Amino acid sequence: MMTILDKIIERKKEEIIASKSRISVEGLKSSEFFERKNFSLKKSIQEKSGIIAEFKRQSPSKGIINYKAEPLEVVSAYENFGASGVSVLTDKDFFGGSFDDILNVRKYINIPVLRKDFMIDEYQFYEAKSIGADVVLLIASCLSPSQVKDFTALSHELGMEVLLEIHTEEELDHYNRDIDLVGINNRNLKDFKVDLQHSVQLKDQLPENALSVAESGIYNVEDFNYLKEKGFDGFLMGEYFMKNENPAQTFEKFILNLTT
Repeated sequence: MMTILDKIIERKKEEIIASKSRISVEGLKSSEFFERKNFSLKKSIQEKSGIIAEFKRQSPSKGIINYKAEPLEVVSAYENFGASGVSVLTDKDFFGGSFDDILNVRKYINIPVLRKDFMIDEYQFYEAKSIGADVVLLIASCLSPSQVKDFTALSHELGMEVLLEIHTEEELDHYNRDIDLVGINNRNLKDFKVDLQHSVQLKDQLPENALSVAESGIYNVEDFNYLKEKGFDGFLMGEYFMKNENPAQTFEKFILNLTT
């Protein structure tokens, strides 16, 4: 039986074939953003709140989260109130995202943008660079360790950083020393259950110098503080903000609660 992840990857392969037929890698290289100097998420996480705040309209597990919010309004507020970076979903069919969600904000914000998608082909990295992404997500459950290594090298060649996402102990072998950040998803992709303790156990098995990011399932200040106390450097949060009618205001309140 196909999992939701299997279905996403099958659809992604079709998308990539269609994209390649529309525009070549050389065409992507002519983008106005291709030569820009990228921002470092590693540096920003170490200097600011550590929060990578996400813009997300929907997800397979939660359905529609917020179709009213405007990307520029939300991510500008994320930046203004101290986010280390923003994560923007570009998958259309399963997450309601698009390249325009990054293109429409890139000129106006000065913090790193993570292209959050299912990266399985070299072509997508040139796409990411062409739309102004600073960081790309590599999901271990979609890739082999050798693919992670090759895609990391390509990302660095293009001036982008890599966030490797893992879910299980077996996926720890996808890590290599060139990885910029390691995300540990608190939500199991198979049954969507959230287990913060499982994430802490995985984090403790990473090399000491690995910058770690807790992903998903952070719903309150207590969760955030618990994970911070356990040594996480970054925190990828989206649904908590986006499920509210005014994600910008929700983010501001969250930041204020962290400091009081």
